[in-house]
Amino acid sequence: MTAKLMWGERVRLAAHEKEDNPIIRRWYDDPEFPHLLEYFPARPQRLEAVETALDRMDHSEKDFLFGIRRLPTDELIGLISLEQIDWPNGTAWMGIGIGEPQHRGQGYGTEAIRLLLKYAFHEINLHRVQLTVFSYNPAAVAIYEKLGFVKEGVMRERLHRDGQRHDVLLYSLLRPEWETRNGF
Repeated sequence: MTAKLMWGERVRLAAHEKEDNPIIRRWYDDPEFPHLLEYFPARPQRLEAVETALDRMDHSEKDFLFGIRRLPTDELIGLISLEQIDWPNGTAWMGIGIGEPQHRGQGYGTEAIRLLLKYAFHEINLHRVQLTVFSYNPAAVAIYEKLGFVKEGVMRERLHRDGQRHDVLLYSLLRPEWETRNGF
């Protein structure tokens, strides 16, 4: 059972490997990738900056980073993480980004989130997974709500992007809610 913990039908979650860094660095050349993932302005990243950030996460006890690999080719198509894990309270922030543009909107992210939630709630015993999403990303909002995340709040006009102000939405999912939806 444990051997397939991180495996779905179309993707698997895998450890971040150093040889993935040039691929991840390339994703930052596409402004849509950071615009969907980060608060900071889009800009190309140096390989060394990507390596430093990912190495920090790889060695952290509070941040778990996984590559999203498409099956059966094992091609790296994105990243998903549990960050700022608060072990005493069983909470963490979730982040996800599909780096390869041709794989966005294909259901790979949804499957990766399902795998990560099972890992979060049943493997490392978290109670709450939370995330923020930008209001200009209705596709992500729909996915989170479909998976059972509950909207908890709105940070009004928190983000300035492309000359406009955008809200940032806060969502969370509790373990009992996830278990009820998934028959546990």
